[in-house]
Amino acid sequence: MARNHVSKHVNEEVNAVAADGGANGAYTEESIKILEGLEHVRKRPAMYIGDVSTAGLHHLVYEVVDNSIDEALAGRCDRIEVTIHKDDSITVVDNGSGIPVGMHPTKKVSTLEVVMTMMNAGGKFDKDAYKVSGGLHGVGVSVVNALSEHMISTVKRDGKVYRQEYRCGIPQGPVQEIGKTDSKSETGTTQWFKPDASIFKVTDYRFDTLAERMRELAFLNPQITIVMRDQREEGGEEVYHYVDGLVGFVRYIDELRTPIIKPVLVTGEKDFTPVEVCFQYNSGFSENVFSYVNDINTRGGGTHVAGFRSALTRTLNLYAQKNKLLKSDKVQLTGDDFREGLTAVISVKVAEPQFEGQTKSKLGNGEVEGIVRSIVSEQITQYLEENPKVGKAIIEKVSMAAEAREAARKSRDLVRRKSALESSTLPGKLADCSIEDPEHCEIYLVEGDSAGGSAKGARDRRTQAILPLRGKVLNVQKARLNKVLENEEIRAIFTALGVGFGETLDVSKARYGKVILMADADVDGSHIRTLLLTLFFNYMRDLIEQGKVYLAMPPLYKLKKGKQEFYAFDDSERDEIIARIRRDAANRSGVQVKEDEEEIVEDGESNRTRDGIVISRFKGLGEMNPEQLWATTMNPETRTLQQVSIENAQSAAHIFETLMGDAVEPRRQFIERNARYVRNLDV
Repeated sequence: MARNHVSKHVNEEVNAVAADGGANGAYTEESIKILEGLEHVRKRPAMYIGDVSTAGLHHLVYEVVDNSIDEALAGRCDRIEVTIHKDDSITVVDNGSGIPVGMHPTKKVSTLEVVMTMMNAGGKFDKDAYKVSGGLHGVGVSVVNALSEHMISTVKRDGKVYRQEYRCGIPQGPVQEIGKTDSKSETGTTQWFKPDASIFKVTDYRFDTLAERMRELAFLNPQITIVMRDQREEGGEEVYHYVDGLVGFVRYIDELRTPIIKPVLVTGEKDFTPVEVCFQYNSGFSENVFSYVNDINTRGGGTHVAGFRSALTRTLNLYAQKNKLLKSDKVQLTGDDFREGLTAVISVKVAEPQFEGQTKSKLGNGEVEGIVRSIVSEQITQYLEENPKVGKAIIEKVSMAAEAREAARKSRDLVRRKSALESSTLPGKLADCSIEDPEHCEIYLVEGDSAGGSAKGARDRRTQAILPLRGKVLNVQKARLNKVLENEEIRAIFTALGVGFGETLDVSKARYGKVILMADADVDGSHIRTLLLTLFFNYMRDLIEQGKVYLAMPPLYKLKKGKQEFYAFDDSERDEIIARIRRDAANRSGVQVKEDEEEIVEDGESNRTRDGIVISRFKGLGEMNPEQLWATTMNPETRTLQQVSIENAQSAAHIFETLMGDAVEPRRQFIERNARYVRNLDV
């Protein structure tokens, strides 16, 4: 069924893609600046793309697409097509100017070859070619080439079509002219590549992961159309084109929430820095602010976010005082109050961005804060004067948040600690570890008292802490902070971890290097994990983003043959163990295993196969004795942990609202759409 919807990590790219430079903005051979070689990329790929697992694999696509986006920012591209082929190779096509192919003035080979095979070579260093761009440190398409077993670049330029082929980043011949374009005005670049399976742990692309980034780019660049195709499934195509830009982006983010006002759009430019901000308030309690610099998602915020927040707080405060909208002089509105129910997208274009860290998670340009603050303050003031009903609705929402904040003050004090390692205020049910070095300590948040008792008996007392949780914690997606802090289990979690929460969060104060969520492998256990992840996402997101949150993976089955015991984490591993037991028995006896002996009839209890293998399914962690729990789930030498990560914060927020928010219909649709992926459902 066709899907038609109108979705950097962040190493910097310096490839050349189509542009215009020189004195008149032409993109020529002289535009390519050399900063000098690709075997080191293949030896240490994680230095350039973050890792060699799923995230790094998808990052290859982002690097190529971002070159096309830079073309769009320069006004030379309005269509990008991304295709996942059946063999998990990728094609990215744009209608930009096409990479220059003539002789490079200093390298004396085709400029296309320079761009594709040399680090620190690209058009982004020439500001006549690109006024703004995402990358300035020079990785980009040459890294994609180095990490691909096969890559082909095709360029349309000057009425001709050029092509060069590469293997593991090495040209297989010179750039060749292979034909003519239908018209001289037809230009563009096509990049086809197949990631090197000897480097990447996984090579299968996730359509939804790529689609989210493409949708995001289309919202940020309303002048372009991005087409996503997946040839691995019939009708796998989506088209992203949003003429309403950030207004559409905010509506998309908030589509599962109830808006209090319509989106407010702020646009302006000062000191050659374009600023675009869109925000609205909804009836929810969480803040969702997403910021971008030259289309790069700055997860850590930065000066552009600081400028927006200070402008919003100051302007709305002055408006409330001027129009006497506050019910009492005793109510003092703070920045936290203005963030409740706020959804905003901030996008700035900066010619020379200064990011804090290689991951570009935070903008550091001091001048941008003042630029954003000035533009936002001026335009919001004018908007509120022209739309007094909007101003009144916002202040009513903010005043309710202030009242709830005051009610939460005493509860907040209960979870504050003088010292991150001060144990006198720790929850009484916490079984803490004896070592105080956080990097060598971990805490298990365990579902239920019985499982907590087993975990306390199983743990390594030096390094493993256990915090049993009674029942299901509050769904924080639908509760204000005062209700959150009134919840005994959540207070215990905040106190035990010691990092604070929300705006007070400080990961450096963490008492444990790992936070491990351990729940039963059934529907209730999945619900409890989801509730806990909702808590972490809304109030302690930095712990997730810094890789400190994990899911324990208890086994589903215990298999016993004679005195031998084995554990299986899913049906396929269970079947593999059974087959292995039978092969070993056959090797000892010389009798071939019959195929029909592979069949297992389950009745929910222990099952005995025809050849005496006893299969028991664990119904809960409490069924395991401490020795079993240690061997299967808690022993660092043998356990399996699943690290929780956020690939796309905007997408993650959307999913949490779908699963844990007030609206029922989107949740039903999500379940129906994803039911076919469910494994090991235990109701």
